[in-house]
Amino acid sequence: MNGQKHKSATTQAHRNLIAVATIPLLLVSVTFAGQWPRFRGPNGQGISDAKTIPVKWTESDYNWKIELPGTGPSSPAIWDDKVFVTCADPNAPKGILVAVDAKTGKILWKKEYPLSRYKMNSLNSYATGTPALTADYVFVLWSTAKEMLLAALDHEGNEIWKKEFGPTTSSHGPGVSPVVINDLVVFSREQKSGNSSLKSNWVALDCKTGRTRWTVDRENGEISYSTPCLFTPQGDSEQLIFTSQAHGITAVEPGTGSIVWEAKSAFISRVVSSPVIAGDLILGTCGQGGSGKRIIAIKPPGSDNATPEVAYSSDDRAIAPYVPTSLYKDGLLFTFHDKGTIFCRHAASGEILWSEEPADRFYGSPVWVDGRIYCITRKGEVVVLKAAPEYKLLAVNSLGEKSDATPAVADEIMYLRTDSHLICLGGTAK
Repeated sequence: MNGQKHKSATTQAHRNLIAVATIPLLLVSVTFAGQWPRFRGPNGQGISDAKTIPVKWTESDYNWKIELPGTGPSSPAIWDDKVFVTCADPNAPKGILVAVDAKTGKILWKKEYPLSRYKMNSLNSYATGTPALTADYVFVLWSTAKEMLLAALDHEGNEIWKKEFGPTTSSHGPGVSPVVINDLVVFSREQKSGNSSLKSNWVALDCKTGRTRWTVDRENGEISYSTPCLFTPQGDSEQLIFTSQAHGITAVEPGTGSIVWEAKSAFISRVVSSPVIAGDLILGTCGQGGSGKRIIAIKPPGSDNATPEVAYSSDDRAIAPYVPTSLYKDGLLFTFHDKGTIFCRHAASGEILWSEEPADRFYGSPVWVDGRIYCITRKGEVVVLKAAPEYKLLAVNSLGEKSDATPAVADEIMYLRTDSHLICLGGTAK
């Protein structure tokens, strides 16, 4: 790959894209109209089938806008008529889980969790993790240097169970999100090297009881902020994909925690972004010191080959994202660089089709809605562009406040979280 700007796709690239689009996807993506149950929605891939999200808007177009009882960069999660979001009290070491009525914006209930004060990176927050949802439960994970607390609540705010997992050592403070896989709630609990008394592991608990179903012991290295997702190889069972500096890209059997395969040397620095399923490839990025250091695409092994292969990779900091998770759709891979440049790639080969810098820096991740891509800049501007092999900027909409969050879309409505507000936009509110 190279960093040159490509203002238009070549004829051959178009043919390649058409060919890729005809290959059956190895992951069956199911979107649920009324749910956005985790970070970046169903399976964490940022794809919505909504048809009523506007391209351009002003504040007068909002269904509602409310002030949240705290700040934070976490993203909203939605189930039917409720929006759930985590907040941090700026004046006290405390996390707040908030439930909001999706129709009116009324705050229905709040649940507060006192936490231990600790020194963290100024860009981090007690409210970094996004909740994970099912029809019955809300799972919220709070992490500090002294404790990791996972709580299960019902949709009315009643706590069902709560478990503590001890301290976390890290360079910038922890901040991971849980996910629900079948009847399990899963999260990573990794430790920075240098403290042999603290052990890294990946954990799966029973959703109903909080009982530990499996743990995968891991080496200490540097914590990962990545949120796992599912990958389903053609003709094979689903695999749970983790990404981290210490272990690269790892596939785990969801029911047992058994490791299926591992590309251990995939990453050379800290992993913040989450894995992306790009056809028959799995893509991840890593970085350090405010800049990406590597983008890599791995081809998982088939049933007759136990070794994953590197399809392509680049260690060019100018094109490797660090914090934002990339987006795959219809043979195209869109990567949003922290410093503001957006790249469109031919996903199968990594070939750059175009790169542009339409606005400001990105920490939030993009989502795909009806052929368009939406992503919030750190200044709080929603960049909207056509999801196509030719660059076309459609709009830049100001939210009036900085944001490091990712949009959420459910039941034809988009929810945008700024540092201290939640905005409802589009469709007809429920």
